Formats: sequence, C-alpha cells, structure tokens
Amino acid sequence: MKAIVISDHGGPEVLTVTELPEPVPAQGEVLIRVKAFGLNHAEAYMRSGAWGRVAAVTGIECAGVVEADTSGEFPIGTRVVAILGGMGRTRNGSYAELVTVPATNVVAVRSSPSLDWADLAAVPEVYATAWSGLFGNLDLRPGEKVLVRGATSSLGQAAVNLAVDHGATVFATTRDPRRASLLKELGAADVLIDDGALAPRPAVREAGIDAVFDVVGNSVLRDSLALVRPRGRVCQLGFLGGFEPVRDFDPIADLPSGVRLSFFGSAFVLGTPAFPLKDVPLDEMYAKVAAGVLRARPTRVFRFDEIVEAHRAMESGEALGKMVVTIG
Repeated sequence: MKAIVISDHGGPEVLTVTELPEPVPAQGEVLIRVKAFGLNHAEAYMRSGAWGRVAAVTGIECAGVVEADTSGEFPIGTRVVAILGGMGRTRNGSYAELVTVPATNVVAVRSSPSLDWADLAAVPEVYATAWSGLFGNLDLRPGEKVLVRGATSSLGQAAVNLAVDHGATVFATTRDPRRASLLKELGAADVLIDDGALAPRPAVREAGIDAVFDVVGNSVLRDSLALVRPRGRVCQLGFLGGFEPVRDFDPIADLPSGVRLSFFGSAFVLGTPAFPLKDVPLDEMYAKVAAGVLRARPTRVFRFDEIVEAHRAMESGEALGKMVVTIG
C-alpha cells in the first residue's frame, strides 16, 4: 500500500510517499480503507520531533470504509470515521491507504449520505475535542457566556460552531483583525483582538464570562484564569502559543478562588473507557453539517501526493479552517 512516512524529524519536506506492507488487524481492531484524512497540528508536532519517538506513519484521524473487523461490530463496507487510538503515536496512522484502529476509536456514519469523503474527514478530531471540552469539562449551558481563545484555528471554529448551536453567547478571539468577519459569520456575538492581556480590559471584566475554551494555552493561562467571573471555568485544550511551561505558577496568586481549571488532551484519552466516543454525538453533528447548521466543511482539499504543500499551508495558518487530504 502507499503510505506517507516521516523519513526524519524536521520540516514538511521529511514527509515521503512510499510503499509499505498492508497492515493486519489484531483482535478488537478494525481495518479501514482510508478515503480522506484531516490535517492536525499534532501531526506537525510528531513530524518535527516535539513529541519524541512516534510511529513512522503519522495521522490521527480518517474517514473511510471498513475492510475487516475482528470485533464484529462493523460490517464490511460500512462508512466510518476513526480518531486517535494510538494512530500516529504508538501505531502507524492514517496517512496511508489502509490503517488499523481499535474498534473503540471507530464510529459509523449512518446519516448524511450527501457528504463526500472530504466533508467527513473535516469533522472527527476537532469536533469530538470541541464537544468534549465544551460539554464535558466546561459543562456549558444554554444562555451562558463562553470565550473561545484561538477561535480561528480549526478547533476554535468547531467550538464556536457548537457553542452557538447550543444557545450560548460566544466571545471569540483572534490576533488578526482581518479575521473578525469570519468569526462573526460563525455566530460570535463579539470578536476580541487578542494581545495576550484580555483580563485588564473593562469590557471583558464587565461581560461576566462564565467559561473559557482556551486553545492558545500556557502563554495566556494566567490571563484566561483572571478574565472569568467568580466561580467561572477554564479549560485548556491546545498550545498554539507554544509549549513552554507556565513559569513560577502559584495557585495562591494565579488561581482565583472558586475558579475551576481543567485540561483536555484528546490525543491521549478519546476512545478510552473513561472518555468513550459513543458519548460524542458525531453522527448528529454530520446531520447538522449536511443541513448547513454547522459550518464544518474543509477550507482546502489536497491530494495524497501534495502532503508537503499541505503541511506548509497548515503551519503558515493560511487556511483559516480545517484542511483535508483525499486518497484516490
């Protein structure tokens, strides 16, 4: 089969199309013929060496067709999406014509036959992560005010989409004023230009923010904690601002009394017994994508042999949304 391997740690140019033996599913695993896969910053971290030793074939999600299923859960030919389950980290991932995934990390797509493979591949990772952060960690309720920090990322846009659909009032942040219109179109009530210091702004303090969905991460953590109302909630889900730890973090000085801080690392927990994928209403989300309620279609679609260009586009931030790669 054709696969894209990480030939060495480095830039996008280390991704190489090659031939590998077809994988064989072990007990409890599903063999999927990949039709399309989404691009994620996690794969750039794996490729660069930032996450240490990883599998030769990266890729943490895909959409495709079941070729074999040792668990007996999915009939051959079923349209499915797969997320994580060690793909790209402890096992070869989805940048290939075929991939094996634990059955616990596979979801059948039964609704929305009008969606093509690229549309299906644009949803799984970012929407499952956004749903888990908003409703699992933050317990977001209709009518509450949530601030999505890093909202122009694909994960941030998914969070804006889901929060608006849930009936929350969304404040979205971006570093680039030119992107404000995009976030308004997604339903954000207000767009804030993020310079890393939102909490000192009177308008932010007076808004009474109930929850923060933070994709920027460590570089703004103190600020995110300071901008929510008393007994507000903050969930960190990304590191767009860099991996450097928060230096000299002091809970007495930096964590306001009553404010709840949590973290959600989808790459390590989605599909495990504590965080089962059956709890995430992915098929319902696809129906809303098909109906135009959720704006989740890919902003750019690449061919398999354009993977280097695709990674360069992802790292430049030029896509303004989810990018996918199709096979065949």
